[in-house]
Amino acid sequence: MVNLEQTRFNMVEQQIRTWNVLDQNILDLLYQIKREEFVPAAYRFMAFTDMEIPLEHDAVMLTPKMEARILQELHINKTDKILEVGTGTGYMTALLSRLGAHIYSVEIVPELHTMARINLQTHDIGNVTLEQGDAARGWIKHGPYDVIVLTASTPVLPEMFQQSLAPGGRLFAIVGEEPVMEATLITCTSPGNYTSTRLFETCTAPLRNALQREQFHF
Repeated sequence: MVNLEQTRFNMVEQQIRTWNVLDQNILDLLYQIKREEFVPAAYRFMAFTDMEIPLEHDAVMLTPKMEARILQELHINKTDKILEVGTGTGYMTALLSRLGAHIYSVEIVPELHTMARINLQTHDIGNVTLEQGDAARGWIKHGPYDVIVLTASTPVLPEMFQQSLAPGGRLFAIVGEEPVMEATLITCTSPGNYTSTRLFETCTAPLRNALQREQFHF
C-alpha cells in the first residue's frame, strides 16, 4: 500500500525544496491541493515523480518542482489578477487560485478545458474564470494583469503579453526552442518599461500555435 502523504512529503523535500523553492506558503500549498487528484487517471502513479506527465494533444503537465518554482518566482499577492495560458488539468490553476484574487485561465484543447472545469468544481474553487480559446499570442480580454504565466513554451514571446501587464506586473514564460529554452521573468517597472531576468535553462512542450521565429531563406 502506497503511503500517499509520505510520498507527497518526499516530493516536497527531495524534489522541490532542493530546487531552491523555500517559500513556506508555497510548500504548504502543495500539501493542501492534492496533485494526484488533478492527474489523468492513467498517469496517477506518476503524480509525485520528477517527470512531465503527458496530456491530450501533445500537451504536458509540468514537473512538480517547475510548478512550485514558477509560483515562487512570481511573488503573487492576494490582490493579483492573473492570466494563465494553458489550463491543462487545472492543477496550476488551483494553486494560483489560493495565492491571487482571480484567475483567468485559457485552454485551447476542449477535452482539457472540460477536465479542468470538473477538477476545479470538485475542489470547490470559485475565483477562476475558465475560457476555451487560443491565447498563444496573448489574451487582452480581461487585462491588464498583475501576473501572467505561460504553462508551455514559446519559441518567440509575443509582445502582447508584456503589453498586457499592469505596472508592477510579472510575466513568466519559457522562451526558445529545443534543446535549450530560457525560463524568463519579465516585470513591468512602469507603463511601457520592462525588465527581463533569465532564471534558468529548461525544455518543455510548446504552446499550440505558438509564435515561431522567422525563417531566413537564401
